[in-house]
Amino acid sequence: MYHQLLIPVKEPSEVEPTIEIGARLLEPGGEIRILHIIPTTTMPQVTREWRASVNIVVPAHETGAALDVRVEPEVRANVDVPGEILESAEAHEVDAILMTLAGDRRSRNPFVGHTASAVLHHARCDVVIVNRLALASSRVPRILLPTFGEMPTPRALQIAEELGLKMPGVALTVLSLAPEGTAPTPPEPEGTSPRGLPLRHKYVGGSTPFVRRRRLPEFLLGIAARERYGLLLIGEDSRAGTTPLLTRRFLEDLFRAAPCPVIAVRS
Repeated sequence: MYHQLLIPVKEPSEVEPTIEIGARLLEPGGEIRILHIIPTTTMPQVTREWRASVNIVVPAHETGAALDVRVEPEVRANVDVPGEILESAEAHEVDAILMTLAGDRRSRNPFVGHTASAVLHHARCDVVIVNRLALASSRVPRILLPTFGEMPTPRALQIAEELGLKMPGVALTVLSLAPEGTAPTPPEPEGTSPRGLPLRHKYVGGSTPFVRRRRLPEFLLGIAARERYGLLLIGEDSRAGTTPLLTRRFLEDLFRAAPCPVIAVRS
């Protein structure tokens, strides 16, 4: 799917699970670049952090070897963390940036002190953001793909299929927030995805008040919890010219209270 992924990591504990997720999205012969940024240019602190970065570099090589995936770790120092991530992505011409939400652990807001929002809205490549539950989950039984149209974005569907094909038995559900009957030829309620996974299409009546009241994250998370979905995967196509869905507020609300693994992808 992706030939080259850039994965910024902050802590050694993030290395193994993010590489495992990234490996599922790589095409054969693809490469993962692990980027650790030391957020300072003060020499004594840079020196200490540089020595400590061995705890990121070594696990990166070991995990890549165990998964038979090429992994190239890199350590940089810069106070502008989002800018450094974007510069690295462009310099290496990566296909996508995969990152997690970390933020300030003392706050309920996962975006506090984090760079995900800046990277999400300024990167020229795809950006895939996963929550902590997605890092801990090795397998999911069903994937929910919400969309304002009849079908999710091509990239979101592609990622769902890629994950599903590597975890046998996974079924996909497209949750359309569009009024039923808006498409000339609506999708069949039951069918298969382009790559042969079971695909169910559902319309949700009465969703407009939730959108108007900015309660869409609450609405989607309620469905995910009530129907026990193993993964919520939501996408946005920045080239479609539609109203942005993956806004800072939307993602804050979605990731803060998620009862299941969540992946957000902006293509």
